[in-house]
Amino acid sequence: MKITGVRPWLVKTAASYWGEFLFVEVTTDAGISGWGEITSTTRLANRALCSMLRQVGNALVGEDPAHIERLWHKTFRSFTYMGSRGAACECVSAIDIALWDIRGKALGQPIYELLGGPVRDDIALYTHPDQANFTSDAGVVAEIRAIVDSGHTALKFDPFPYQGSREQRDGYLDGKMSRPDERKAAELTALIRETAGPDVEILIDAHGRFDVPTAIRLCRSLEEAGSIDWFEEPCPPESVNALRQVREKVSAAISVGERGHTRWDFVPILEQGLADYIMPDVTWTGGISELKKISTLCEAYYIPVSPHDAGGPINVVAGAQVMMTVPNFYKLETSRWNLGIYDAFIDTPLDNSNGTLKLNKKPGLGIEMNRAYLEANEIEVA
Repeated sequence: MKITGVRPWLVKTAASYWGEFLFVEVTTDAGISGWGEITSTTRLANRALCSMLRQVGNALVGEDPAHIERLWHKTFRSFTYMGSRGAACECVSAIDIALWDIRGKALGQPIYELLGGPVRDDIALYTHPDQANFTSDAGVVAEIRAIVDSGHTALKFDPFPYQGSREQRDGYLDGKMSRPDERKAAELTALIRETAGPDVEILIDAHGRFDVPTAIRLCRSLEEAGSIDWFEEPCPPESVNALRQVREKVSAAISVGERGHTRWDFVPILEQGLADYIMPDVTWTGGISELKKISTLCEAYYIPVSPHDAGGPINVVAGAQVMMTVPNFYKLETSRWNLGIYDAFIDTPLDNSNGTLKLNKKPGLGIEMNRAYLEANEIEVA
């Protein structure tokens, strides 16, 4: 079997916060296609990635798709002689996921069977409220009750206002938060804790937005407002020293990793004890191959893994395939508690009843993409 092409699919959708998903299809001369995903968080990045994927695809035509490890390194090392991070690694991720999908289909096995077999029957989830409905206390209560009633036992949200921030206006990260906005965040967190009750885990996402003193102040404020179960990405990911300073001054558990690219980014975090949870994104950190390696690395430190997800159905399922085989798994993220938002894209709806994802036993990823829907919603990229 040989690879015949790599095609990016940028499609418009109301199911994404950013209005589009970026999928990747790898085709073969055996008629088997594999699917991956990147879905970055900006329109600019998605379009740049489409161009990069076309170039990477040209280098992979004629290769054996079963040589997943070799092709991972060939792609990763093709950007610089020392390897690369960021966008290059995201291209690697999408192609790696697609190659595992092809391998599973060729062998008639789910990917998790090829990774050593399952250690659990289903995948525990945490999810997000739709904060567009947080226009009143009643709206907040309704959203949180819907999540709790759906059977989810953990939820995550960002309580810190973006509206009118310099970051939003100028794309400039100043790391600050006003006192009035800090109070709003604490009040929202207290209301959500009261509504969810004591047994639901409340996870806070700071989105890597704050400088050291602001992150410390905000985390302490939320700790006082209501019990929180982790404080995620308190400061930008470039400085482990900043993360260390925050960790030394707060009591909440720290979670980091969605912007970590490859196992090498996680070594200093683990060696220096800077996080309680690690949350790589399978579509950004290096794909299924790399998520499995990062998880094994974390296992040696007894640190739980909780994959990040801010994309489409492949993001969810690819992370779940790996977590089926990971002893030190915590929970998998989903962007909404109702995964019906993905139904138009895939052949079989995802089953997340009672707050857990049940993977089927179909080969590969276990889902097939709806090509007609993709074609009808494709965004042309020059």
